[in-house]
Amino acid sequence: MEVTLGPRSLATLPKAHLHLHFTGSMRHGTLLELAERDGIALPDSLVDEWPPQLSAADEKGWFRFQRLYDVARSVLRTPDDVRRLVRETAEDDVRDGGRWLEIQVDPSGYAARFGGITEFTDLVLDCVRDATERTGLQIAVVIAANRTRHPLDARTLARLAVQYADRGVVGFGLSNDERRGRTEDFAAAFAIAERAGLLLAPHGGELRGPEHVRTCLDHLHADRLGHGVRAAEDPELLDRIVQAGVALEVCPVSNVALGVYSDLTSVPLPQLLSAGATVALGADDPLLFGSQLASQYATMRAAHELGDATLAELARMSFRASRAPADQAAVWLAEIDAWLASRDGLEPVTN
Repeated sequence: MEVTLGPRSLATLPKAHLHLHFTGSMRHGTLLELAERDGIALPDSLVDEWPPQLSAADEKGWFRFQRLYDVARSVLRTPDDVRRLVRETAEDDVRDGGRWLEIQVDPSGYAARFGGITEFTDLVLDCVRDATERTGLQIAVVIAANRTRHPLDARTLARLAVQYADRGVVGFGLSNDERRGRTEDFAAAFAIAERAGLLLAPHGGELRGPEHVRTCLDHLHADRLGHGVRAAEDPELLDRIVQAGVALEVCPVSNVALGVYSDLTSVPLPQLLSAGATVALGADDPLLFGSQLASQYATMRAAHELGDATLAELARMSFRASRAPADQAAVWLAEIDAWLASRDGLEPVTN
């Protein structure tokens, strides 16, 4: 009988979380509780059939996904609701080994209920400070425009992001169905953010293929790509990404849930890594996909038989692609080395 040691716990692997949406980070139990408090009727797919069966293969499928997101956002009625969401999100990331979080929010989606985009941004940043004090998780904010709204709205949000550039906002993004609107029309908004030195992180390369990744690089000057996973379909483009040091925020579980790939083994993480791409795994919207940060690592470990050294390198890349302070990131990188060197917590496996 041969006894070996099994894989290390992924919950103790230090990580940065770079792709997480604000409302989508809400706990399912919190959604149910807040909806019951205010008499908000939730669709069955957010109650008894959770997590919902989703697909974004066509516009109708994305509309259903967006409708669920909008319903979930509607339960946030008070500043204490927002404070609770941020605190619980931080607790969940800490439980999963998170050290640094860059959470993405579109203030215009909450402005009507919370007094405007500036007031809501102030509230979020106050909640972020409170959550950091309570949990130890370091949190920054990426303000994201909605590509289904007018590009002038995106310019307003870019100026808002610049206003808070030294107060907790580190980046500017562009989200929603990437098949909607013209990405080029948002170039002026990204130029505002770029001049202020903010991270540029538009969504691209998930629902659309390599041609849209090129658009994000050429017109929005992306530093990171929200998803970007379909760059694997074009070796020349992938090499350009590698040479430019553009990081990819890959969210495996949501890719499969939305029908981008048929199963987790089809997510081309090995191809991205073998090409030399910088990849940061993210959970995207745990509320709708039912999967948190550590689960992204676990699913890729199982689907592609990744060893602990590869998983540790993925975690390192998440910090390198982040806007975390360099001295703090160095501490966390050393913690990853210690995780990889340690034999603590390894479970014996009998062969």
